[in-house]
Amino acid sequence: MSADPIALTRALLAAPSVTPARGEVFDVLEAMLVPLGFTVDRFLRGEGEEGSDEEPVENMFAIRAGPAGSKHFAFAGHVDVVPPGEGWSCDPFEPELRQVPGGELLYGRGAVDMKGAVACFIAALAEIPAEAGTVSLIITGDEEGPALHGTRALIDHMRARDTIPDLILVGEPTSVNRLGDMMKIGRRGSVNIWLDVEGAQGHVAYPHLADNPLPKLVAMLAELDALTLDEGTDWFQPSNLEITEINVPNKAHNVIPGKASARISIRFNDLHTGASLSEKVCAIAERHGGTARPVISGESFLTPPGAFSEMLAQAIEAETGIVPEASTSGGTSDARFLKDLAPVIEFGLVNATMHKTDEAVAVDDLRTLTAIYTRILTSAFGS
Repeated sequence: MSADPIALTRALLAAPSVTPARGEVFDVLEAMLVPLGFTVDRFLRGEGEEGSDEEPVENMFAIRAGPAGSKHFAFAGHVDVVPPGEGWSCDPFEPELRQVPGGELLYGRGAVDMKGAVACFIAALAEIPAEAGTVSLIITGDEEGPALHGTRALIDHMRARDTIPDLILVGEPTSVNRLGDMMKIGRRGSVNIWLDVEGAQGHVAYPHLADNPLPKLVAMLAELDALTLDEGTDWFQPSNLEITEINVPNKAHNVIPGKASARISIRFNDLHTGASLSEKVCAIAERHGGTARPVISGESFLTPPGAFSEMLAQAIEAETGIVPEASTSGGTSDARFLKDLAPVIEFGLVNATMHKTDEAVAVDDLRTLTAIYTRILTSAFGS
């Protein structure tokens, strides 16, 4: 298998892998890693569970052991992709190179999110001798989906085998305008909360015989919307609460509904936990005669600026001339799970076309990202 990042990316793009991914794309990935000396362990999770309609998820943990006691550097990512949707100018799973003003683009679903980064890391590994240190890849097929049977299952797998990395680099597309302009040293946490208010259905002309839940829900949402959770921190923007859904199952104009519901989403910084915010919202809901059901997607985390982030910044600047911004902006990623294992930072391609039709990556960026990852590995192992 070629160590050219463009060829590796094309091979991964040509293996359709709409979430949850399994099978062919992992076959392609394994074929890239075995010749480089990796031991590859693949397993399914979420399959055959009684009463579940979930599709099974495939995961891969690949490791190339260095000398005893050497540093263990891990790369984490995913090979599942979101559905391509309509309107592509090419087949989303038949990668296509096109010359455009300023260079060449490679089109395909997953080009930047994030098969391109996976390919670049593998291409970089080809330049690093096995005796330099231990390297592993933590690859899931369930990042774009529920993320129930993916990276969390891989963490259990690594803990059971005592193969915990010292440092983890996640290849999410973090760059905004140019490759290298941003890396993520943390992420906000996320909690979604379903709110319900029960009433008693009745005729609008006889309100004394009914109990309208809507005024209670409106008052509840007004109080929640008025909350100022915090003013932000040195590294995080202010936490924000957004009302994302209101539902009243009432198709008649002359009926007081019997129930009303809503959903809110909170993205929060490290001044809070999912549990503390859930408790606050539950208390407000109860005060207005309702109930709240929180689902915490992940906690906030921060890898404080230090040796790890400086190592990445130096490698990025050396190859691009750009000093990356250390940011905690944006949504969540599987780094929210991996931070429990080791210090974790995210850095990858430009995210402008991720999840869009005609997703594409600049060919020059694939080569440059490979060079950056090679420098990072070289620095991590002190060679």
